[in-house]
Amino acid sequence: MTAIQRNIEHASSQYSSTFTKGSLALPPAKKYLVLTCMDARIDPAAAFGIELGDAHVIRNAGASASDALRSIIISQQLLGTHEIVLVKHTGCGMLTFQNEDAYKLVAENLGSEAEEELRAKKLDFLPFSDLEKAVRDDVAFLRGNKLIPHEVPLSGWVYEVETGKTRRVV
Repeated sequence: MTAIQRNIEHASSQYSSTFTKGSLALPPAKKYLVLTCMDARIDPAAAFGIELGDAHVIRNAGASASDALRSIIISQQLLGTHEIVLVKHTGCGMLTFQNEDAYKLVAENLGSEAEEELRAKKLDFLPFSDLEKAVRDDVAFLRGNKLIPHEVPLSGWVYEVETGKTRRVV
């Protein structure tokens, strides 16, 4: 067992010893979802005022709306959320590379067969060069998508990892 696995086991034991919220309903109580980045410097619950059971939190590299679409549809259509809050952040790794850089790293680290598989899948890592434009583009993607009802409130934000503040862009 690795040190990380031991830590999870220990933390789970401590957490579960005082856990009292096992009867929360499956659908989020406040009927909204937050799409944010997987960056370890973001604590969505603390930064965005989310209590356990309030909202769905979807995380992926760069808070990509297109990458999260499957989860958004499940959240809305199966579990009743009615609002989407998209939050990207300063200092995001998605600002630091292009697709070809990622392809090159895969080839260097995993070999030519892995690179060939990546190219066959035509995987787009969805990097972006302008943070606020990426927020606006993802909100526009959701607004223009027939899979998201037009009456769903959508907002786009930037979380500043340096200050902990979140500011609205759209």
